Amino acid sequence: MPSLGAVTFLVHDYDEAITFFTRALRFDLLEDSPQGEGKRWVTVAPRGSHGTRLLLARAADDAQAAQVGHQGGGRVFLFLETDDFAADHAHMLAHGVHFREEPRHEPYGSVAVFDDLYGNGWDLIQPKR
Repeated sequence: MPSLGAVTFLVHDYDEAITFFTRALRFDLLEDSPQGEGKRWVTVAPRGSHGTRLLLARAADDAQAAQVGHQGGGRVFLFLETDDFAADHAHMLAHGVHFREEPRHEPYGSVAVFDDLYGNGWDLIQPKR
């Protein structure tokens, strides 16, 4: 059965993106391998995750650079699920993550929209199980 292994996430700089994901969002750095000519194969994923990874891909030209921060076309782009909304929300706030709204408690769970380091919208969500 096929599975989704990775999603490309455009960045301006590998190291600033690694710092954001590993410190503010507490992701694991899974791989950081040189590919020659300044390119690197960099993957991150939520701690303990065995699913889809983000491939941090440095924009290679002006057209790609223009898309950094606009990967969702203005909509929430990615959904970060948690089993401890309050703790993760507090950690992210303490690390400078900008939330667009106060946490909401909906029939499907607790949620708040936040921006990553480039302005892409994400949902931090603790689904009701």
